[in-house]
Amino acid sequence: MVKSRVKFVCQKCGESFSKWTGKCENCGAWNSLLESAPVVEGKSVVARSSGQALKVERIKDVAIDTVSSRLSTGIADLDLVLGGGLMSGGVVLVAGQPGIGKSTLLMQVSAAIAVRDEVLYVSGEESASQIKLRAERLGAKNGEKLDLVSSTNADDVAATVLTGQYRLVIVDSMQTMAMAEVASAPGTVSQITNSANIIIRAAKASNTAVLLVGHVTKEGSIAGPKVLEHLVDVVLQFEGDRYGGFKIVRAIKNRYGSTAEAAIFDMKDNGLEIVNNPSAALLAERREEDGSVVLATMEGNRPLLVEIQALVNPTSFGYPNRTASGYDLNRLKLLIAVLERRTKLKLSESDIYLNVVGGIKISDPAADLAVCMAIASAAAKRKLRAGAVVFGEVGLGGEIRSATMVDKRIAEAKKLGFKYAIAPKSAARHKFVTPAADLRDALNQHLK
Repeated sequence: MVKSRVKFVCQKCGESFSKWTGKCENCGAWNSLLESAPVVEGKSVVARSSGQALKVERIKDVAIDTVSSRLSTGIADLDLVLGGGLMSGGVVLVAGQPGIGKSTLLMQVSAAIAVRDEVLYVSGEESASQIKLRAERLGAKNGEKLDLVSSTNADDVAATVLTGQYRLVIVDSMQTMAMAEVASAPGTVSQITNSANIIIRAAKASNTAVLLVGHVTKEGSIAGPKVLEHLVDVVLQFEGDRYGGFKIVRAIKNRYGSTAEAAIFDMKDNGLEIVNNPSAALLAERREEDGSVVLATMEGNRPLLVEIQALVNPTSFGYPNRTASGYDLNRLKLLIAVLERRTKLKLSESDIYLNVVGGIKISDPAADLAVCMAIASAAAKRKLRAGAVVFGEVGLGGEIRSATMVDKRIAEAKKLGFKYAIAPKSAARHKFVTPAADLRDALNQHLK
């Protein structure tokens, strides 16, 4: 008699085990093993050479499908991030924190496209009436070519996509989709992988653009197996504070365009709106005080001026506290060590708090100098000279290294009325720049 054996699959790394354990032996994740479909024993698989030689073509003879045109989302900045719009037959994965505005953005996109093309919105989390309520709030209730359906069956969704009736299909979300042939629960590795596979194959076969919504983990990475990100053509990451501030959509993978672009949104009562001048909005309520420095940074290819705030207080305990909002904490600790070693500042007995105003997350290496000057300004209780923007990478020796896209940073600062920039010596060709060789030189020149 043929015996069946249950296997347990890790939801983090995909490794399978014959018995359940509290910790995955492969990746070390706790409570990540879930029961999967039983494996049938007693049946051997015999490898057979049953394939046929593939019919190949020279690249110069391959015809380009003219039907695979771009589909505008109705939001110019989002089209730029996508590389010119949604590609017919392309699959886009949109991920972000719960409540940040993924469903709102997709409803706005579907309403804009439904004016001229057929669109299907598939929700596994809401009923059709709930989607209608959101559409009314966003002014999208009259879409004559917008269809709604509530379903969690991936087979049905794939069959609907294969009909070719719709130009765009939105699936919200992949973690709710399931196939009847797979025994595990929705959201598991096997369900996400298999459901995504059949929907993507259907999109390619019918030349239909598909937008998939993906959940994220507590750490902020996309939930489910990494293979999901490899399968799709474009991965859009929705970043920002869900309770306020700007929201940024950037492509972390794009087969059809650049990953250097970013779209900046602001949540209003009628949905997400593009911020035309984010620098002015971020600096509108700024007060010139010690610990406040304006950074000229880059969001992809877009220059952006943001305020960096630092607060330095005597520590009340034996170990000083370091806290950062919108900036990497490990990088902050490194810069504090450089400040102590290369300048006369004593920060070992002080709590240091750093904040990037507006909910923006900064990963630009050229933010180092602005962070250091904000901390030094707060510690010495001296203001930075008026009308200055700051950018430059700081090395472990305290030297200030060059930054990218200097021309764009300077042009943005001039547009908002700033008088000069504290920047590396490599940018000294610009009259607008007051160069600084190292940290000590920058602090002595510009802190009064």
